Amino acid sequence: MRFIDYLDKGASLGIEAPCLTMDGRDLSYGDVQKLSYRIARAFERSGIAPGEKVAILSGNDPLAFSCVFGISRAGAVWCPINPRNEAAENKFILDGFDCSLLLFHSSFAAMVETVRQDLPKLRTLVCLDQEMPFTPSFERWLSGLSDDPYQREVVDDLAMIPGTGGTTGKPKGVMLSGRNIETMTALTLMGYPFKGRPVYLALAPLTHAAGVLCFPIMTLGGRIVIMHHPDIGEFLDLIERYRVTHTFLPPTVIYMLLDHPKLDRSRLGSLQCFWYGAAPISATRLAEALQRIGPMAQLFGQTEAPMMISMMAPEEHYNPDGTIAMRRLSSAGRVSPLVQVAIMDADGKILPTGERGEIVVRGPLVMEGYYKNPQATAEASAHGWHHTGDIGHIDGDGYLYIVDRAKDMIITGGFNVYSIEVENALRAHDSVQDCAVVGLPDDKWGERIVAVVQPRAGQSVDPTALLAFVKQQIGSVKTPKQIEVWDSLPRSKVGKVLKPDIRERLTR
Repeated sequence: MRFIDYLDKGASLGIEAPCLTMDGRDLSYGDVQKLSYRIARAFERSGIAPGEKVAILSGNDPLAFSCVFGISRAGAVWCPINPRNEAAENKFILDGFDCSLLLFHSSFAAMVETVRQDLPKLRTLVCLDQEMPFTPSFERWLSGLSDDPYQREVVDDLAMIPGTGGTTGKPKGVMLSGRNIETMTALTLMGYPFKGRPVYLALAPLTHAAGVLCFPIMTLGGRIVIMHHPDIGEFLDLIERYRVTHTFLPPTVIYMLLDHPKLDRSRLGSLQCFWYGAAPISATRLAEALQRIGPMAQLFGQTEAPMMISMMAPEEHYNPDGTIAMRRLSSAGRVSPLVQVAIMDADGKILPTGERGEIVVRGPLVMEGYYKNPQATAEASAHGWHHTGDIGHIDGDGYLYIVDRAKDMIITGGFNVYSIEVENALRAHDSVQDCAVVGLPDDKWGERIVAVVQPRAGQSVDPTALLAFVKQQIGSVKTPKQIEVWDSLPRSKVGKVLKPDIRERLTR
């Protein structure tokens, strides 16, 4: 399936039904469908051939997201650009991914003006919302084009090239095929509750997880309510106003939601599935979310194997007697039905149940490779499996537990300590909003465990009391030798904690 197939499936269930909603205004399935025909024709008029790369640089916006379907209908390849990127990174992506055309919002005009002179492959620029001195507006670009059905054939199954959201180095272009997205969509529909026409609320950037979750919603003719900027109060209002059934937030934003004074006054009974993922979550805060929000649902994936390597549906958060399954809350869910997951040692040997090693994946969810980077592709696919870079184990019930990133394991006093285990113990304390644990060189221990903690709003952290709390949970070997209290943790554009930045600051 192509992206347009999800839109067309939704349209077949009723073209008048609302498809994309923002600020109280709707685009129906018929509106988005007709717009995609015009956009596809505009690409052809601009000389964009099937297989060429088209980038979109915009915040959350229904018009920008509609362009994804025009790209697909033209047989081109979507290159989503994170709106939080700096100019140098966008220049690297536009050039390195061979983008021929860029659609952008006027709020990024200064950035585009800065980089466009150094991008000879970028033949066409289009501003989504107004005329620019150096490029036409979207409306002028579409002028005179019919909205009758129109579609071009694709040259292969390449659907999109997102950049890796890693915490170090240049982004790599991840080649995701139509089959990859179709597998992700199938897993979503089979693994989580959907009753009636869903209403999905997108607060997180549509260039990432929040965007690809729109495709399964569309297959059911659902409505996608888009927020153009993150606001927890508005998020709660929109759930009530539109009777939202599905949404997604990363853990850091869920913590903000739990601390928001409006939460307990909000009516959230319409929610069927509140997805969380993209980073580890505190089991204590997750249990709080289950009690105060409702049906939470975990997903674990990465750009190279989007979203659904493992899954935990709302009902799996509970024991048969209705109590919260606290141990299971520390897992990443159960391995997905259409995915093979194994635990591998450094020599490529598959390890038995319960043993720790690198999490490796194969199957139709896994990317085609890194764009124009055969060396990185070969490294990531050694021994016939995709290597996630995460250390974990699988228990006897098929639940996957992630214990660390491979590069973040700390060796202290001859013992292997996984930072996530220490972080989970720290997050269990009432005063801790979030934290990060790193290893720093130490003459005595080889590496000493250092924790940086961010206090919850309105609270202070007592390092001595916190150390005693952690020691009681996981013992002295794994307890940090040092605790630093910072107002916030450094994060990447996609919200990942930047441990290299933390190490650098701690060693200055």
